[in-house]
Amino acid sequence: MSLPGTRTLWEEGREPGREMVALGVALALTAAALDLMLTARVGALFDVGFVLLCLALALAVRPRDFFTVGVLPPLLMLATFLLLAMSRAEAIARSGDSVVQAVVSGLSHHSLALGLGYAGALGVLFVRQRVGAARLADEYADEYGGDHVDDDGYADDDLEAVTRTGRGPRLPV
Repeated sequence: MSLPGTRTLWEEGREPGREMVALGVALALTAAALDLMLTARVGALFDVGFVLLCLALALAVRPRDFFTVGVLPPLLMLATFLLLAMSRAEAIARSGDSVVQAVVSGLSHHSLALGLGYAGALGVLFVRQRVGAARLADEYADEYGGDHVDDDGYADDDLEAVTRTGRGPRLPV
């Protein structure tokens, strides 16, 4: 895979995972509060905001913290609904429901947004990982000669001075 000389959208994210978690919590709660102010219930506005938030966090995080953002969407929705269930259960469930029942109801009613946000975040992280590996392979090819790297980003098997050090491109001995 040949990449342009400048960095692409997939390579721009450089924010630490901790900051992305804090930003995600703040924005998810903001989306819920905004939806509550407009409709008195958590509904479609929160769902759209949640999916967009998951995609944005996956684009903004640095590669070293992909795992953090990869597991964040379900935890983020769970935390948001837990806080809502403790303060305003009627916003996500029936008014007489317990906290646990309100959280379960909220998660089930917003499962489509959770699934889309989670799948979208994982998809973005997958593409970012592949583009990062291709960029590394291009840099390796430039440094050690362009004939030593295949289209899949891995060095040729017949190269004697190269060894595999694990998943990813092959590195010199």
